[in-house]
Amino acid sequence: MKEEFIYIGSDHGGFSLKQVIKDCLDRKGILYKDVGSDSAEIVRYPTYAEEVALAVSEHRATRGILICSTGIGMSIVANRFKGVRASLCTDSYMGKITRAHNDSNILCLGGKITGELEALDILENWLSTEFEGGRHSISLGMIEEIDNGRI
Repeated sequence: MKEEFIYIGSDHGGFSLKQVIKDCLDRKGILYKDVGSDSAEIVRYPTYAEEVALAVSEHRATRGILICSTGIGMSIVANRFKGVRASLCTDSYMGKITRAHNDSNILCLGGKITGELEALDILENWLSTEFEGGRHSISLGMIEEIDNGRI
């Protein structure tokens, strides 16, 4: 399996949770690039979502993590990029299933709606679960066709 290299970004609403996630990645020895923001000062989330999603889309990162207050805005922006399957997860089951069934390559979290322990459980499931393939590959093929403008 390819070594993980994760791009991670947040706006002001996700900054605190991003620090917790980065500590976890450090403990696991997973390499990452933090694209910002660098504080809880107000910034605009599309800037960070674009940078992470572009890195995943261009295969400069194996996966990405985006955190804003709810995770909604980040997921909206990220899913506009070809090849990106950004998933907003609010519990650990979603973190597992979005990898197993959707081959999610960007995890979106809500820094104001998901507690630290739950976020770490989500992250653990998302990192450790492999894509099942099989019948789920049919749906991913359809998504790829949409990406390529054939639907």
